[in-house]
Amino acid sequence: MELHKNDGEVTVIIDVSFSDEIDTIKEFIRNEQCPFIQSQAGEGLKKFEWFLDENNKTGTLIEVFADPLSWEELAEKVIGTPVNIKFSQLFNVEKMTILGEITDKVKEKIQAMKPTVKDYIGGIN
Repeated sequence: MELHKNDGEVTVIIDVSFSDEIDTIKEFIRNEQCPFIQSQAGEGLKKFEWFLDENNKTGTLIEVFADPLSWEELAEKVIGTPVNIKFSQLFNVEKMTILGEITDKVKEKIQAMKPTVKDYIGGIN
């Protein structure tokens, strides 16, 4: 293990709320969004995982990319697609946190979501 080595990985944490029935939400995640993202993502997408709190109708989507360009490439492919539009209709983005460096192009595309961007400082990896 190395100390304080920035490997360029980018982690995106999106906290959402929703009002639709939980079955509708699960159906979208499992049968529409995840298959679509998998079909569009290259090898740079390491994780795309959902966690739901059914009682409070909230969720967290965690996306992990090998590097900033991998995120940019996927964003270019999915932003504005029917699946992405449906995501916006089903979920209210409460908070978006980005851990790691991102490209200027992605910064511009997501500025309306008012993300919190945190640069890597150190750790064990």
